[in-house]
Amino acid sequence: MARAPSFIITLIRQNPRTVQNPNTYIRNLTVNSKETNFITKELRENQNKELLNDAINQPNLDIVKQVCKITRTIPRWEETLLSKFPSFNFSDPWFYRELLRQQQNVLFSLRFFHWLRSEYEFSPDLDSCNVLFDKLVEAKACKAARNFLEQTGFSPEPGSLERYLRCLCEDGLVEEAVDVFSVLNKNGYRPSVATWNLALLACLKVGRNDLVWKLYQNMIDSGVVVDIDVGTVGCLIQAFCNDGKASKGYELLQQILEDGLVPDTVAFHKMIAAFCKTRNYVRVSELLHTMIATNRDPDIYTYQEVINGLCKNRMWLEGYRIFNDLKDRGYALDRVMYTTMIHGLCKMGRLGDARKLWFEMINKGMLPNEYTYNAMLYGLYKVHHLEEAEKLYKEILNRGYGETTVSYNTMIAGFCSHGIMDEAYRLFEEMPQKGIVRDLITFNNLIKGFCMEGKIVESLNLLHELLAQGLQPSTSSYTPIIKNLCKLGHMQEAKNLLNDMQSRGLESEVYTHDHIIYGLCEQGYAAEGMERLLEMLKNRLKPRQKTFEKLVKCLSQSDRLDDSLLILDFMFRIGYALKAGICHSLVTKFCKGNAHFVESCLGEVLEIK
Repeated sequence: MARAPSFIITLIRQNPRTVQNPNTYIRNLTVNSKETNFITKELRENQNKELLNDAINQPNLDIVKQVCKITRTIPRWEETLLSKFPSFNFSDPWFYRELLRQQQNVLFSLRFFHWLRSEYEFSPDLDSCNVLFDKLVEAKACKAARNFLEQTGFSPEPGSLERYLRCLCEDGLVEEAVDVFSVLNKNGYRPSVATWNLALLACLKVGRNDLVWKLYQNMIDSGVVVDIDVGTVGCLIQAFCNDGKASKGYELLQQILEDGLVPDTVAFHKMIAAFCKTRNYVRVSELLHTMIATNRDPDIYTYQEVINGLCKNRMWLEGYRIFNDLKDRGYALDRVMYTTMIHGLCKMGRLGDARKLWFEMINKGMLPNEYTYNAMLYGLYKVHHLEEAEKLYKEILNRGYGETTVSYNTMIAGFCSHGIMDEAYRLFEEMPQKGIVRDLITFNNLIKGFCMEGKIVESLNLLHELLAQGLQPSTSSYTPIIKNLCKLGHMQEAKNLLNDMQSRGLESEVYTHDHIIYGLCEQGYAAEGMERLLEMLKNRLKPRQKTFEKLVKCLSQSDRLDDSLLILDFMFRIGYALKAGICHSLVTKFCKGNAHFVESCLGEVLEIK
């Protein structure tokens, strides 16, 4: 196991994600049970072993075998077992130990244990408890093992607890696993690094980055961090990427590479996906070259991350180039890759190329799935091939994929994009009749479609219906309506909608503020328009050039010439140029006053430009 250099500890200590609540509740695994008076000073384990050995004779062993068979084969054996053996004492510790040994299914043994507790003042010996607990863990019955601990107050051996901890991690019960780590740490027991790594991976799988950093802090506190291996570092790199700190993960990667440590491909994939998301393709290229140089050759899944990232960022041509390059180099591209690329080509309107890949995929023995069909369906609607789209949809149904929310959303979006709102709304009303769920995308597509046709009332009704159904709206639910309200001069309604959107914690798009300012200027509210533009600049939002121009024109028409010069100053600082027509109107306006002042101001304007 490679020891971690000190820089790793330093780097992670600098990470702001530390344990947020050091007083996290830890389940007490050693609470005494009121029901059982469990393990009374190990008295029963040491009582007269000779008498117990005498009790284990052949007739009694035969009874154990009979009971094992009964508990396996008779459904409600609890109701009749005592009547079958009226004089037998099932509470003798030797009996349960022997039953544990002979019974193959540990859950049957656990059921018998609960029966003994209900019928007798039964307190099994420490060995029986250890055996039962270990068998439950070995059977991956971690929930049953957890209940056993909670009900009895039994305190397992540290090694058994570590195995139980691993079982919890494999079952995704990461919060309970973190609690067990705390118990082991209190008892001075240090689990292996492999166990720590398993827990870190389990937290990553269930999206609990907060627990990743909490566990790592525990590793530091317990001194385990000096023994961490490349698996631990790989988990930390993934956690950085999940937190939106891919640069931190990249920094950690570079430092461990200098020490000859190379993480697995999952860590590389995570970083590639993170840098694709931020369009940092220089880093993506560096990571691909690093993988090759360190014998972590990029596989099809690596390039799938790259192509998927390019397509999500609307860089479909670059994705298509890499896709074709992979084919030329002999990579066996799978259905996911083909579907991703078909969807990208359809987004670009390159239906011919999408069709080519469609048939190429089929010829290679890969039948289209529901996602492939919907990607092609989207492409057909985008280029207005409605008859062909209808034919493909029938094929989707014949393939047994059924009528789904995704397919209906695709068709509704297609009709909306071409202004065929009657058909789009017909499909919308048809969905609940066929038991198809209408989701946020369904509503947003229709809202956008009606707004494109200038039908504000219908759009507002859909927004109200969306909210009435308990769906959480998105920015796209509001933005088209606000834009149209501003165009129609309904500024108070537009501002009310903007306020409602922001009160729901939704971040408005930059252009939404542009629409508000433009609409205010159209109505002659220059002062409020200026106030909102200055607020945009304060929040580091960049207004569009036509927003500046409209506000400057409105201010000058309101004889607020000083304010118009102030806005011009901001406009030039951003990098926008002043159009000749606006310049002439400003000069004309100023010329009605002091000509010398106009000359000096014009000189300043030209100097700024």
